[in-house]
Amino acid sequence: MSDPSTWTYVLLALAGLFAGFVDAVVGGGGLVQLPALVIAFPGAAPVQILATNKLAGTCGTSISSLTYYRRVRPDPRTFVPLMAVAFVGSALGAVAASHIPKSAFDPIILVALVVVGAYVLFKPDLGGVTDLRFSGHRHTLAAVAAGFTIGFYDGALGPGTGSFFVFTLVGLLGYSFLEASAKARIANWATNVAALLVFAVQGAVMWRVGLVVGLCNLLGSYVGARTAVSRGSRFVRVFFVVVVSAFIVKIGSDVAREWL
Repeated sequence: MSDPSTWTYVLLALAGLFAGFVDAVVGGGGLVQLPALVIAFPGAAPVQILATNKLAGTCGTSISSLTYYRRVRPDPRTFVPLMAVAFVGSALGAVAASHIPKSAFDPIILVALVVVGAYVLFKPDLGGVTDLRFSGHRHTLAAVAAGFTIGFYDGALGPGTGSFFVFTLVGLLGYSFLEASAKARIANWATNVAALLVFAVQGAVMWRVGLVVGLCNLLGSYVGARTAVSRGSRFVRVFFVVVVSAFIVKIGSDVAREWL
């Protein structure tokens, strides 16, 4: 595979910057970054694209997780088991990634995003404040189940993972959007690291490209996390609806092209 041109690096860097910002606020930066990598490397194997995206995502979620942890101080009784099982789920998903066609995921993701977006849009009070729906072991079990399921999806494919984490923490567990974003970033960091380790062992990572995109993703993530913390849950909620709507249009057009 030939080295990308300077302009290709520039476009990938811009995609990484924007993806990092989106990912830090509500998740889903992979839906910006993955298409850019596919366009830049049309001859690359799908697992190479996924692996390189994971390297860049790991850079971004590292800084955004740290920023959220220092400024929001999320409860470790939730995010520690969440990130632990998400790590395991993501590793298993990464092992399965080369055997699962992307076309099998798109219709499911599209339906899930439509339900998620509509639910948030028509419940204006959702996620304004933390009002936990479970307590004790039930709370932990709900977090663990969500973490493993979303973690497996992230390892196998990935785009929209952060958004699914945010929605689950808000809609199922009852966190505010800001607290959910903090926990989602930490869990997403764990899923990125797990998948990256599996892909690295397989030799699938394009390291030079991934580090260039990753540095830009890191910068975008830092700005995004600080913006979300300073603007609060209302900003995160509005941004969530906008981003999910854009994802619905993007994935919906992909599904329509495959079916027509």
